[in-house]
Amino acid sequence: MTKEKQIVVGSRGSKLALIQTNWVISELKKLNPGFEFHIEKISTKGDKITDTPLSRLGGVGLFTKELETALIKGKIDLAVHSAKDVPTELHEGLMIGATPKREDPHDVLISNNNANLDKLPDAARIGTSSLRRRAQLLAFRPDFKILDLRGNLDTRLKKLETDDLDAIVVAHAGLRRMGYTGPISQIIPFDIMLPAVGQGSLCIEIRKDDARINKIVSSLDDLQTRIAIEAERALLAKLQGGCQVPIGAYAQIQENKVFLEAIICTMDGDHAIQDRNNGPSHQAAKLGEDLAERMLENGGKRILHEIRQKFQTRIDHM
Repeated sequence: MTKEKQIVVGSRGSKLALIQTNWVISELKKLNPGFEFHIEKISTKGDKITDTPLSRLGGVGLFTKELETALIKGKIDLAVHSAKDVPTELHEGLMIGATPKREDPHDVLISNNNANLDKLPDAARIGTSSLRRRAQLLAFRPDFKILDLRGNLDTRLKKLETDDLDAIVVAHAGLRRMGYTGPISQIIPFDIMLPAVGQGSLCIEIRKDDARINKIVSSLDDLQTRIAIEAERALLAKLQGGCQVPIGAYAQIQENKVFLEAIICTMDGDHAIQDRNNGPSHQAAKLGEDLAERMLENGGKRILHEIRQKFQTRIDHM
């Protein structure tokens, strides 16, 4: 096998990350017969620090930076990420080479008694590490007690049994990719909880100047997913959001039009700015930017400023 036919794929080492990476490799092999793929497992800051909520770690690229460094240095040829982990601003030498077809972007509830959000007991204890989920859960039911929940998907599912929790909220896409066959109490509708930007989608990151790899991975690109993710990421970039900010967004493509909905919440869920925008697919990024601008003007700027101040104070005292 010549070197030109060998491709090194960077991946985090978690079970879900490897399942996602192996799926990408399997699809790429079908579309590009004759190539040999090797996985290089790379541990990220987000993988190493598991006892601190993501929102308190600060910074961007908690699950991607080390993979991107390996890509820039030529140690790997491409990196497979969950799209929601990818910073909106990429290194100047890197690009998203493909966004495969999106999995279900909904969040799901898994509860001890298989109860949905309506039927959970008063002051139910719900585990999630996501400020976005926390804020939208409290907006729906202010009596909920939200507890920080870190770790990979297997760990979080086990903590439902061991940590005196009534329920946990996780991404449906991750469960589906892992072949989870246990009970799902509720697929949470978008009118209760909008997903993270890019949730359910993968991003294959490559070097801009690598025409060989670009040609190989572009065969896996799904146009509708790419357009939807472009709109969502443009909105997030304008809002300058990350793990520290409760922002949800979801774009759908119907008949060459983008329909984008987004929300910015206060931490306690008692106030939210929610809005929609739609327009032609070729203006996906502009639609996202315009919606973000409108939301900022309608109160989002104040919410985001207050949240960032709170977190900067926490980080300064860590």
